[in-house]
Amino acid sequence: MFGFKKTSQNNSKTPAGKLAASLRDEQKRFEIIVNSIDDGVILIDNQQVIQLINPGAATLCGWPESEATGININNVMKMVDSKGQDLPETENPFGQIFEQDQPLHKDNAYLKSRSNKFLSIALSLSPLLDANKQVYGAVAVFRDVTKARAEEKQRADFISTASHEMRTPVAAIEGYLALALNDKVATIDNRARGFLEKAHASTQHLGKLFQDLLTSARAEDGRLTSHPAVIEMGGFLEQLTNDLRFSAEKKGLFMEFAIGSSDTINASAPKSGGERTIKPLYYVYADSDRLREVITNLFDNAVKYTEEGKVVVGLTGNDQVVQCYVKDTGTGIPNEDVPHLFQKFYRVDNSATRTVGGTGLGLFIARKIIELYNGRIWVESELGKGSTFYINLPRLSGEKALKLQAGSDQSAASKTINSGGAA
Repeated sequence: MFGFKKTSQNNSKTPAGKLAASLRDEQKRFEIIVNSIDDGVILIDNQQVIQLINPGAATLCGWPESEATGININNVMKMVDSKGQDLPETENPFGQIFEQDQPLHKDNAYLKSRSNKFLSIALSLSPLLDANKQVYGAVAVFRDVTKARAEEKQRADFISTASHEMRTPVAAIEGYLALALNDKVATIDNRARGFLEKAHASTQHLGKLFQDLLTSARAEDGRLTSHPAVIEMGGFLEQLTNDLRFSAEKKGLFMEFAIGSSDTINASAPKSGGERTIKPLYYVYADSDRLREVITNLFDNAVKYTEEGKVVVGLTGNDQVVQCYVKDTGTGIPNEDVPHLFQKFYRVDNSATRTVGGTGLGLFIARKIIELYNGRIWVESELGKGSTFYINLPRLSGEKALKLQAGSDQSAASKTINSGGAA
């Protein structure tokens, strides 16, 4: 299926001979390129059997090319989790790629070699599609990033420690400034008050920076605290929107909460009338504080970069997915910046961002939080016309939500009894 067919006509002067020579040359060039790549390259068929493996992949997996070719990929590339345990079949990327027609990327994958060596790898899988859009094979490209991850962890540990140590004196400075600004504690003139207010605002900003640095470091190494529970997103977002409304209206922006299509940003404000609609219940399993952090960050960004118009916080979904979104009529984001927007410390370099300021960590943290709950976050934007940030989370059925809630209540009651309290 994947090889080149030989022809009985090998006269290079005939058309058929020229074609055969061309195919041979093409195959030779292909082999030279693939075999010279340091990254691992493996080609598998729709039975997950290896048809081609380059020297880079053979070295990383610990299998000679002659032995690896013709056997199942899962025997050669043993995918494991961060603790070295075999991945469940439903989470194995080599099974997942045949259930979709889109490339699959795993930046935090782990591989156990033939000699039981534990490797951290970055893996990209691309499906091969026939004329009917059916997957008949896949190409895997992967590299060893164990050293890079170790260095990254060292940097994260340093940032975490330094941020934690610096937060304490900054908090003390902020406290003393607050006391100096308190009329019941100190008497100062208006000029001095102005200076102290600016200093107080600066220390608050510095404290926020240290907190973002701490959170990003914890997100990278899996230490981000999370206490997931069942959340009904309709009520959750409606309440959160009411809490955030003031900051939008303070800037003269219209604020809207919408359930349904994300196209509501281009529609007029909802009409008041006697019609009654039944709102669907959108359940997810996540930490409400973490989700509030993400939505608030997206909302704050929308308000910052929108001079006029409105901001919409919306909710929609289907049987499998709950989708919430934040839409604005702001400056928009250049196409070349969109793919990098959720990277750490990345900031769009334009006059708007230079004026507003920021750490470049908010969207990185947001992505890490959403990924905790097997979700996805992305943005669609048009320069000068605004942006829409989308969040997809797995949807719980009403039955599953009730079971999880009942289990949580039972667990809480058990803890209360065991701790000697009243049930």
